[in-house]
Amino acid sequence: MEKRDFYEVLGVDKSVDDKALKSAYRKLAMKYHPDRNPGDDEAEAKFKEVSEAYDTLKDAQKRAAYDRFGHAAFQNGGGGGGAHGFGADFSSSMSDIFEDIFGDFMGGGGQRRGRNSQLRGSDLRYNLEIDLEEAYEGRTVEIDVPTMAECDTCTGTGAKPGTGFSTCGTCSGHGKVRAAQGFFTIERTCPQCHGRGETMDQPCTDCSGQGRRQENRNLSVDVPQGIEDGTRIRLSGEGEAGMRGGPSGDLYIFISIRPHELFQRDGADLFCRVPISMTTAALGGEFEVPGLDGSRARVKVPQGTQAGQRVRLKSKGMPVLRSSQVGDMYIQMDVETPQNLTKRQKELLQEFDDLSTKENNPSSNGFFSKIKSLFEGLADSK
Repeated sequence: MEKRDFYEVLGVDKSVDDKALKSAYRKLAMKYHPDRNPGDDEAEAKFKEVSEAYDTLKDAQKRAAYDRFGHAAFQNGGGGGGAHGFGADFSSSMSDIFEDIFGDFMGGGGQRRGRNSQLRGSDLRYNLEIDLEEAYEGRTVEIDVPTMAECDTCTGTGAKPGTGFSTCGTCSGHGKVRAAQGFFTIERTCPQCHGRGETMDQPCTDCSGQGRRQENRNLSVDVPQGIEDGTRIRLSGEGEAGMRGGPSGDLYIFISIRPHELFQRDGADLFCRVPISMTTAALGGEFEVPGLDGSRARVKVPQGTQAGQRVRLKSKGMPVLRSSQVGDMYIQMDVETPQNLTKRQKELLQEFDDLSTKENNPSSNGFFSKIKSLFEGLADSK
């Protein structure tokens, strides 16, 4: 039986583009698929015919040969078209349907990647520890980062200077290979060219064909005023160079701030605990505290200051990141109990205690009065 024209089988004209060709094939393949027409020999024959037509016309080289010589192009081994049994047609054709439906989810289908579809370099992480003063003032820090940089010899191509690239013989430039396994066709990345569709004639001797080499890079990092512990700074394109000219990854600087000997930080506010003597707390006084900007601030201690009492120094804290605002400084008074007293000091304290009244210690007297009342209430209830 004489074969029908492949364009006629698919219901398209010779000027049809690849997209319309595939669309026409999909409709007919779904219509005549054996699973939808069990036991229908005529539908199975049409499915084979449609699959054979599409399998030829979807390939640019086969289509060109068919347009010139017709069916004769594949007779007597001319184009490998004699193996179009049901299994071969179904595996190849259904693979294209699967690729068309799920290609976007799998990274763009089975298109050849080529030399221009490079692999992006990895992102890098660098841990930078700074002082609280540096976070307050901001500064530029020089860092050395071990990374993969573009090979100067081959300018990132991976090929030896003066040589080029050839179409991969394993996948014929498609970047993927197919293997039939029973009813299905498995498509995977070409193991020879790793999906690029091309192989280099001679690899660069300095980078072994990677297009990049290990080296230390010196970079300047601008640490802004008010930066907080745990902040991440991103330097775009300063990560590892991509394979064979691929785009570079990014470098991420993770900031940690060393503990300060005087100050604790909470956002933009600073906290400082200052021990004062019992007499200073009772009689009042003053002292100075340093600021992170090198200035000094005088703190007045009111008479009768209690342990834990705070004094606020406005706008003496940390600058707010990317803002004109400044936090506050809080001075917490820690009243120190005298130690290692002499006999005379003990006598004076005892004399002071004997002269003390309820008004001198209102909090303690009030607390113990409540306890006394509680004990009396328990006694009366028994």
